[in-house]
Amino acid sequence: MSLDDERNDGLYGGSGETRTRLPEGEGGGQDVYGGGRRSSRSSSRSLVTVVGVVVVLIAAIAFANRGGGGEESAGGGGDGKKAGADPTAASGARPVDGKTSGIASGFAKSEQGAQSAAANYAVALGSADMFNKAKRDSVLQAVMAPSSVNQFKTELDKAYSVGFFKNVGLNQDGSTPKGYQFVSRTSPIGTKVTNYAPGKATVEVWCSGLLGLAGEKSTKPVTSSWFTITMKLEWVGGDWKAATHSQKDGPAPVPGDERASGSDEISKAAEGYGGFTYAR
Repeated sequence: MSLDDERNDGLYGGSGETRTRLPEGEGGGQDVYGGGRRSSRSSSRSLVTVVGVVVVLIAAIAFANRGGGGEESAGGGGDGKKAGADPTAASGARPVDGKTSGIASGFAKSEQGAQSAAANYAVALGSADMFNKAKRDSVLQAVMAPSSVNQFKTELDKAYSVGFFKNVGLNQDGSTPKGYQFVSRTSPIGTKVTNYAPGKATVEVWCSGLLGLAGEKSTKPVTSSWFTITMKLEWVGGDWKAATHSQKDGPAPVPGDERASGSDEISKAAEGYGGFTYAR
C-alpha cells in the first residue's frame, strides 16, 4: 500500500498530492524548504491582511462585550435560533471546559455541539500522537464510540505499519530520527451538519494538514494538504462520540506566493505553537 493510498483510507488526517516549492535558480544541495521570491502581489496582499486584522479585532471586541456564559450560552442559546444563514458564522457559544486524555470533551447536545466535537476530534485523529501505539489507543478511547473503538484499533494498527513509517521518514517503531522534528497536524477550516437527529449527527469538517520531517537533511519535508473529513457522531454517556470516520481530498485552494520556510523555522513553529479548542 502506498502512502497516498494509506492517507486516503480516511483513518487519519491529511491526504492528497503535495508539492515542494524550491527557490528559483537554486539546485541540489540546498535546503528542500528553500526560499523563493515574493511577487508584485505582496503589496495588495498586505492591504488585504490589514483589513482582515481590523475585521477580526472588531469581531473579538463584539464577542467580549457579550459577556454572559452559563448553561444557555454553552448550549447554543435558549431561543433555539441557529448560528445564521452563513454556515461558517460563529454561534457565540463558549468553548467546553472539560478534557479527556488532553482532548476537549463535554460538548452540548446540539448541532453546534456536534460540530465542535467533530472539529476537535479531527485534530486529535490527525496528530503526531497517532504514530505511537499507546497514545493512539488513548486518542481512540477518548473520541470514538465504545462500539467502534476495537474496530478502529485493529484497522489503525495495520495502517500504521513499518512501511508507512518509512514513507514519512520515521524509524521502524514510529519514533522520530535524532536531529529531526516530526510534524503531523490537522487544522479545521470549517464545519457543517449534513444530518441531525436527537442523539445522532453527521458532520463534515473541511481541513488543511501538515505532514513530514523538519530538518536540514530531510528527504521528507513538511508538506501541506487539503481534505474533508466526515464523521457520524452518537450521543453516548453525556457526550458526542465518533461512530465512523472517513475523508476525501479537497477542496484545495490555489497555492499562494509565499516563499517556503527553512527547516529550522518550521521546526521552531511546530514546537512553539500549540493547538486550539474548537467551538462553534
